[in-house]
Amino acid sequence: MIRALWVFIVIVGATVWYGVQAVAGPLLGLGMARYVELTRGWARAILRASGTPVAAHGVENLLRDEPQVIVSNHVSWYDIFAIASVLPVPFHFVAKKELERIPLFGRAWKTAGHISIDRSNRQRAFESLRQAGEQIRVQRSAVIIFPEGTRSRTGRLQPFKKGAFMLAVESGVPVVPTVVVGSYDIMRPDSWRIHPQTIHVHFGEPIPVAGCDADSAEELMEQVRGVMVGILERVESLPPE
Repeated sequence: MIRALWVFIVIVGATVWYGVQAVAGPLLGLGMARYVELTRGWARAILRASGTPVAAHGVENLLRDEPQVIVSNHVSWYDIFAIASVLPVPFHFVAKKELERIPLFGRAWKTAGHISIDRSNRQRAFESLRQAGEQIRVQRSAVIIFPEGTRSRTGRLQPFKKGAFMLAVESGVPVVPTVVVGSYDIMRPDSWRIHPQTIHVHFGEPIPVAGCDADSAEELMEQVRGVMVGILERVESLPPE
């Protein structure tokens, strides 16, 4: 529990340090690149405190200077920290609107350009996704979405929701299937104990959406899920480190 207490202290300190800079960004004239650096620095501080290094695989599959939708599994808060720490392209996360209620963090989240989804209102949720599509096209950046909608409590891949794939189809940008492995055992659901170990982030080959329309979004969703299942099966079959 001592490590968990230390991590909590670092989370608060890092959120204040990086959050204040983000909130002050408009006054300081910060550009997108600086906001990405702040998000990355915040994530890396928490990972260091947790004793959890991150190894990235398939980074060459990411598109440089091109918009893309990064679709990832979600088993732990550490998925967010891990992806943010190793992603070498400009990025924004898409997450539930409730995060905006967290003092300072919520304000910094919005100022840095991350995108909130109101899951209680379908129309507003789709409007937020359309806004995200316009944002990544203009900024030629990546948007990170967890299509399961919430963290898996078993560590296994859950059914997907279509929002991420509708976004990709309507925006005309490719989907990068991404799998995070190792984060689930660091801090299990309903536990505050932290068990340090290496997190592995696997970026798959981008899947183009040319020729897709709204009617084929579900087919795209199943294709991406199949790729992610394949990566998980391959990784889980490897001998332990």
